[in-house]
Amino acid sequence: MQNKGLVRLFAVLFGLVCLYQLSFTYMTYTKENEAEAYAKQKYAESVEGYSELRNLEEKRYLDSIGKEPIFAGFSYNDAKGKELNKGLDLKGGINVILQISVRDILEGLANNSKDPAFTQALDATDQTQKDSQNTYVEDFLIEFNKIPDARLASSDIFANRNLSDDILFDMSNEEVEPILKRKIDESVVSAFEVLRKRIDKFGVTQPNIQRLGESGRILVELPGAKNVDRVKTLLQSTAQLEFWDVEKSQEHLNFLGAVNEKFMNEGKEGSEEKPKVKEEITESEQVLDTVQKDSTQVDADDEIAKLLADAEDSTDVADQADQINSIISGPYSGAALVSVAIKDQEKFDEFLNRKDIQALKPQSLRYTKFAWSKAEKDSTRVDLYALKGNRDDIPELSGGVITDAFQTFDNLNNVMVSMQMDGKGAKKWEEMTGRAYNNRGQIAIVLDNIVYSAPGVTTGAISGGSSQISGNFTVEEGKDLANVLRAGKLPASADIIQSEIVGPSLGQEAIDSGIMSFAIALVLILLWMIFYYGKAGAFADVALVVNILFIFGVLAGLKAVLTLPGIAGIVLTIGMSVDANVLIFERIKEELAKGKSQADSIKDGFKNALSSILDANITTGLTGAILFLIGTGPIKGFATTLLIGIATSLFTAIFITRLLIDGYGKNGKELAFSTGATKNLFKNININFLQKRKIAYVISGIIIAAGIGSLFTQGLDQGVDFVGGRSYTVRFAKDVVPTDVENDLIAKFESAQAKTLDVNNQLKITTKYRIDETGTTVDNEIAKDLYEALKPYLTEGLTYDEFANGDENKQVGIMSSMKVGPTIADDIKQAAIWSVVGSLIVVFLYILLRFSRWQFSLGAVAAVFHDVLVVLGIFSLTYKFMPFNMEIDQAFIAAILTVIGYSLNDTVVVFDRIREFLSEHTGWQLDKNVNAALNSTLGRTLNTSLTTLLVLVAIFIFAEPLRGFMFSLIIGVVVGTYSSLFIATPVMYDTVKKVGLKEKKKPETEELKA
Repeated sequence: MQNKGLVRLFAVLFGLVCLYQLSFTYMTYTKENEAEAYAKQKYAESVEGYSELRNLEEKRYLDSIGKEPIFAGFSYNDAKGKELNKGLDLKGGINVILQISVRDILEGLANNSKDPAFTQALDATDQTQKDSQNTYVEDFLIEFNKIPDARLASSDIFANRNLSDDILFDMSNEEVEPILKRKIDESVVSAFEVLRKRIDKFGVTQPNIQRLGESGRILVELPGAKNVDRVKTLLQSTAQLEFWDVEKSQEHLNFLGAVNEKFMNEGKEGSEEKPKVKEEITESEQVLDTVQKDSTQVDADDEIAKLLADAEDSTDVADQADQINSIISGPYSGAALVSVAIKDQEKFDEFLNRKDIQALKPQSLRYTKFAWSKAEKDSTRVDLYALKGNRDDIPELSGGVITDAFQTFDNLNNVMVSMQMDGKGAKKWEEMTGRAYNNRGQIAIVLDNIVYSAPGVTTGAISGGSSQISGNFTVEEGKDLANVLRAGKLPASADIIQSEIVGPSLGQEAIDSGIMSFAIALVLILLWMIFYYGKAGAFADVALVVNILFIFGVLAGLKAVLTLPGIAGIVLTIGMSVDANVLIFERIKEELAKGKSQADSIKDGFKNALSSILDANITTGLTGAILFLIGTGPIKGFATTLLIGIATSLFTAIFITRLLIDGYGKNGKELAFSTGATKNLFKNININFLQKRKIAYVISGIIIAAGIGSLFTQGLDQGVDFVGGRSYTVRFAKDVVPTDVENDLIAKFESAQAKTLDVNNQLKITTKYRIDETGTTVDNEIAKDLYEALKPYLTEGLTYDEFANGDENKQVGIMSSMKVGPTIADDIKQAAIWSVVGSLIVVFLYILLRFSRWQFSLGAVAAVFHDVLVVLGIFSLTYKFMPFNMEIDQAFIAAILTVIGYSLNDTVVVFDRIREFLSEHTGWQLDKNVNAALNSTLGRTLNTSLTTLLVLVAIFIFAEPLRGFMFSLIIGVVVGTYSSLFIATPVMYDTVKKVGLKEKKKPETEELKA
């Protein structure tokens, strides 16, 4: 090997850089251990709420030493920003995909146009998007162009005042389309920046936010975040801040009276069928009389509410009249119209928005806007305000004038948010507050259509542009609101269409199992290499350890995220990286057997193995690259470590191992590439593989036929990734029976599944209940319903908060959760299919390029198809009775692509030797060349497969969360080894026989270049 000094220098420098990168992880690890020990010493387990107290104390400790130098001038805060990033499954946290509403953006660009063609196209697009792979704007343009004579540049749509600089009235639809796409893209970029600013102030380390293609989707990962509701509110709040004059409640008394009379009349019409309701209406008439006499106080009539409960499920008019009167009873402030129970809020809105009710409004109230107050903590009611609207539904003052916002306290030490406006805003604020003072009115401060406060003005007009928002906030809520206002408003609503939440306890368990599997797999590999190759194996072990250092160093340097599948990728890389050394050592042994000197054998062994090593790793790398491009979160982490591992394995096997071997033998020392137990293994083997190919075809045909039959009859256990839904990992204090739990869940959710996950006291619960509905409120309602359904199985006294957040003391409750909307589930499934198909196409073309014969490509792809079908078939046949999770999700797709890569790795090595034999032995028959090549590579094939299986079995045993993932890889390795010998090569041989093969001898140098 030439330039040994340069290679040695590079390896040393690269190793030092990796150690430098990993030193920051070591610094943070030691300091966080100190903080944990300090917190444990301060709060014993006997202290109530010790877990939360310890967390707070750890944070205080780390904050106090955050800027103190630890080593070489670096502080804990410096090191924290440079440490190896850990993913959600290792650290706990939240991962969400937000869908920025392109419909909202289009409506905004069109000034909320009510044009029939525009509305029709939007509604049609909403339906099309459920099964479409296009972006929203692409489908909108298709639907709009279907409408006869519909013009985007209409003055009622996009040729408006706001877009006058971009869209002219005489433009065609084709001319307007690129402008709309650009405007939408700008809005999504704006949303991305707003979210980034909010997240920067949230307080988690190593957040990740990235835009996903052109779909308007934004991925947000917050490792370590624990407060789910707080995160969801932060991300989904549009921060649409508005200031409106509040209309006095007296102005609406006549309207309320007319509403009441209409319901009274409707109730009387149904009195014959429901005489009891008639009596209730008569009694509730007194309630509204109270409203009319005193707009500042209404006493709820408990007896009326009790009577109405009996008729709550009825849908006739008399019941509705009855319900509306019960709903509005209750105390409320003078600025509000009525007070309503939170549970009845949606029902009240339904009544108020009925067209016949709206028709009762007098002309003076035609522009009135109704808005609800913020639900106060521990309160069961909300107030309804009437805001003084206008024709354009635009507030006099909006949040765009806010220049600064910060959390502070009032005189009573209540949390509030203070805001400062720019000059234009300050002038308008002074005008509004002056008017409110003179009229003894109130100004509603409205955020995202919710009235946070409606203060009166008692000291005259307020100058200077200063204002406050109060609302019974916690300190965290106040800080978040201030951060949101500073960051600015989102240009459109943002819905969470996919979310994954992992509790910190589950994350720590994943780390423990990952480290255990990693350590055991590494020890097994190191011992096996020494057992099989002696001192040469020890040199390969040194190269392997250096390889691990390089992998983790590169991960830290690139700021890549280490996930549990990522650890699996590293361990798998370790197993597969041995393959390069095995290839080299087996070729060296062949050269020694020919009688060559040790130096020449080493030189020729490395040279002859290079082609196979490169081909095998490139094909695996291609599948890893496809996985990296289509994957997100943990799957991307797996692909990242796999790709890094392939690159570093090549370097260490080809250069580091060579340096060590050459260094040992430079003084004439003999180096045996085997031990006494392995010296004669796989020597003089002469198996006629091709003669057995028909038996192999029959065996494979039976397995594949059984698998396909199962796929068509009972299918696969598809996870929420592919079908949409909500999934919860719930841990109980005692073992539970899944079928019993499932029956109780079905009674609550209409449809649900409960399956044991790893241990008998842990279930994976999945439901599609209300999956089409979005918003934090719906998510919380379903979590509460889940809590109620599971109460009989939970520890007595476990509160909802402890259940929802995975109680750290008792290790019970929701340990992780996942939500995938139906639209993104369809996209994920399509991406998965295309990733597999794409990898097959790419590999076919690569092998065709390298071997110049399509028969080799066909054999390789046939083997891959065979392996994929076998894995799918086995999963379909066994998922119902296997004692571990076998869901088909994105991780499974990662496994399939890894199986493809491994199978190709094996096949390419065999094909490379066949090509070599065809060139060397031109006088031999084709079948003799093929069988000889297969026999000569058998030692390498079985050795590599065995070492890889040792690794996979270790992970399977010790990493419970990855058992389904590892099971698919174990099947893939076994089947991949089999198919390279009995499927890929025979298919190539049979097609060559049919079309003929012109054998042409190539010079040895030319073959090596190929």
